[in-house]
Amino acid sequence: MSGAARLAGGGSGRGGAPPASTIRAILTGAARVLDAAGVPEPRREALMLLAAVARTSPGTLWSRQDSPADCAVATAFAEAVSQRAAGAPGAYAAGTAAFRTLELAVDPRVLIPRPETEGLVEHVLAWSRRTGRWGSVVDVGTGSGCIALSLAVEGSYRRVMATDASEQALALARRNAAAVEPATLVEFQCGDLLWALGATRVDVIVSNPPYVATGEWEMLEPGVRDHEPRMALVSGPDGLAHTAALLRLARSRLLEGGLLALELDCRRAGRTLALARAEGWTSARIERDLFGRERYLLAEWEAR
Repeated sequence: MSGAARLAGGGSGRGGAPPASTIRAILTGAARVLDAAGVPEPRREALMLLAAVARTSPGTLWSRQDSPADCAVATAFAEAVSQRAAGAPGAYAAGTAAFRTLELAVDPRVLIPRPETEGLVEHVLAWSRRTGRWGSVVDVGTGSGCIALSLAVEGSYRRVMATDASEQALALARRNAAAVEPATLVEFQCGDLLWALGATRVDVIVSNPPYVATGEWEMLEPGVRDHEPRMALVSGPDGLAHTAALLRLARSRLLEGGLLALELDCRRAGRTLALARAEGWTSARIERDLFGRERYLLAEWEAR
């Protein structure tokens, strides 16, 4: 059943219950709750939240505002609104986040996927199309599995692996993999950085590692600081601990000419590039994200 069909229920409730509220009514009520809680743009926020809960588009909801709302969806929406009003990010409140072609389950065990990370996936796919290398790829610190699953769905890789130091994050990533059912099975392994690979060498190493400095944690916006997992965000006093480790370890895990693709903090792009060059990544370069910020480091490994 489509999201719109699930949301638009029948004209009366079960067991003689009164008619269901309309979509317009539950949106109006939700906007009042969110406005009272100080949530910016409460009407837009309510619409986006209901669309996520109902698995449909905001435009579809808008065009069917006078249709009765499905009771189960309305109940789930009320809970999501309550969580959002209490300060939870919208994706956590709805329990889902869009990433490229995927709809993924998310909760406080994992970082909410960002649009910038979609660009990291695109760089990896573009490299494989250009080089014809569709062998093996590993996503380090997979979280929700957004990178690994996107590569498994959109690419033609023979082997896709994903690692994470958190067993709880991997449990959610496996759940997402079961829902997505990519043609290429994603292999999930628990372990920090690249240690779970053992002696395996791959064509591509891709990662969105933690890159917030320890001292910056308290300055993050409350929706991030109070809800998203600290271990997925903080990386030592300078925010570069995980990045530096990957630059060092990836040399022994990449096949000749293989690609290392990292997301980075745009404020530390220059320092990250200098670290890469110091580790022997002579081909390293910085690419910008869709907002024009220096966001990605791309480098091919050339064994000496």
